[in-house]
Amino acid sequence: MINIKYKQPTKRQFIVGFFAVVALLAGVRQLMKSAPVGEAPLDTHYTHKPNRIRSVANYKAAFPDSQSVQIVAAEKWGVRPVQNRQDAEHRMKELVYVGESPYYHVDRLSNSIPYLVPRAAVLLQDIGQAFYDSLYNKGVPFNKLIVTSVLRTMDDVAKLQRHNTNATERSCHLFGTTFDICYNRYHAVTQPVRDDTLKYILSEVLRDKRQEGRCYIKYEVKQGCFHMTVR
Repeated sequence: MINIKYKQPTKRQFIVGFFAVVALLAGVRQLMKSAPVGEAPLDTHYTHKPNRIRSVANYKAAFPDSQSVQIVAAEKWGVRPVQNRQDAEHRMKELVYVGESPYYHVDRLSNSIPYLVPRAAVLLQDIGQAFYDSLYNKGVPFNKLIVTSVLRTMDDVAKLQRHNTNATERSCHLFGTTFDICYNRYHAVTQPVRDDTLKYILSEVLRDKRQEGRCYIKYEVKQGCFHMTVR
């Protein structure tokens, strides 16, 4: 079992850190724009041969963890489900704000709010950083992951059940342990890359995290995302 000691940052600390890294990346991007045609778009100091992009053999086989598996971890590591957003505001001592990061982009959320328990926030940050590292090692321009769903309230789940059969009443998203990362959209930092190329790289990163025992993951076809819960 992984014992993670995590000092809960404030929302202000997340935002300050985020904009500091964004400024750094903007400077790197400007340098790359001024590089002569023909140089590597990712890093003008990239000297070693890029690693191959391999992906996983089968997405469903690599990421098979169903609701019945993930709910056990969610109930173990999560908070007591919140009823609505007002209830959530009184629970912020148990949760970490994840709305801003240099490693991932959070979609405009309509059915969830950007908070996770500290253990899950660390996992999300580690996935984003590992994805960046993998892009660099493979010589691929920087793109951010896109988080499409985070903590849901009971009211959110009731609303989603009207048009989404996967939104179960006992959703893992209720516990602040679970988030979705889409695999068919990415947020370009330096320059856009084919979605399927980035999906191959993301699948390698997620496979490694799952094999490390960090999380359970389900490959969602209809929702176009990887649905994961921290372990």
